[in-house]
Amino acid sequence: MQKISIPDNVQKEPWYIKMNPNGKIPVIIDRARDNFTVFETAAILLYLEQHYDAERRFSFDPVEQPNDYSDMLQWIFWAHGGLGPMQGQAFHYWNAAPVEVPYAKKRYSDETERLYGVLELRLADREYLAGPDKGVFSIADMNAQPWIFSHKGVGIESLDRWPNLKRWFERVSERPGVKSGYKVL
Repeated sequence: MQKISIPDNVQKEPWYIKMNPNGKIPVIIDRARDNFTVFETAAILLYLEQHYDAERRFSFDPVEQPNDYSDMLQWIFWAHGGLGPMQGQAFHYWNAAPVEVPYAKKRYSDETERLYGVLELRLADREYLAGPDKGVFSIADMNAQPWIFSHKGVGIESLDRWPNLKRWFERVSERPGVKSGYKVL
């Protein structure tokens, strides 16, 4: 593992751009598969699921469980196309913009809160985003949870307005693998 210093623009250096032409984190290199490189969080999760989750501990069989698999994909792409970009923009305007832009802060914070509301609805009678019954912890949860982790960075001091989301966030955050992952930070 190599830490990337975003303030130093390490992700824009030529050696990194060879791995990810978009110059963003994360990137993985699969040493077991001829140093195959994968970038973009959702693509990484799907790649790892395809090649290393044969027991489907964190996913669903697309043939045997097509609806659950589709639900998982929908929530992965929802987070990748909505939650991540909107909260990412909110984080930028709250923490990194060189000048105060009140309209942008409000616009992206409001959209982040709206998206939290979508999660609140989804989790009203579920424990996890995808899967049968109350759901099963999957890569859909892994994809969305880190965005909620940084809620304070976008001016959302508490998740109390979204009790279902808060319960899900706390449940996922207590998983040993999630705890281990955050120690890397």
